[in-house]
Amino acid sequence: MSVTSFANIVDKHVGQRMRARRESLKISQGRLGRHLGVTFSQIQKYEKGSNRIGAGRLYQIALFLGVGPEYFFEGIASEGTQDAGTPVQAVAANSDEIRVLTDAFSVITDSDTRASVLALVRSLSAEQRKGRPFGR
Repeated sequence: MSVTSFANIVDKHVGQRMRARRESLKISQGRLGRHLGVTFSQIQKYEKGSNRIGAGRLYQIALFLGVGPEYFFEGIASEGTQDAGTPVQAVAANSDEIRVLTDAFSVITDSDTRASVLALVRSLSAEQRKGRPFGR
């Protein structure tokens, strides 16, 4: 897979993370666009991954959505490839699943509980990447 194709996968992932966070905060595309000085249709393009988000703009989005810029890259393998040299692509959860998970996680106030939930999810996803079924 070419570098350009992998960049497009990253753009789509960043856009999906942006949309999930925006929706979990119940912020409209129009409101986010007004804050950034762009149209809602530009926000749509960012969220679909059809337009790339520059570093400065991504930083502004992160501040407005109350997350660090690294939030948008969570779930992308640090090396970007599997052993066979193909880009890592997680099966995309639908936006409803992401919203429910984000909403549920955001109401957990105990930091130890949040850390435990995060460790569980990371453990399960690591097992899935190794090709093992969950729970074994």
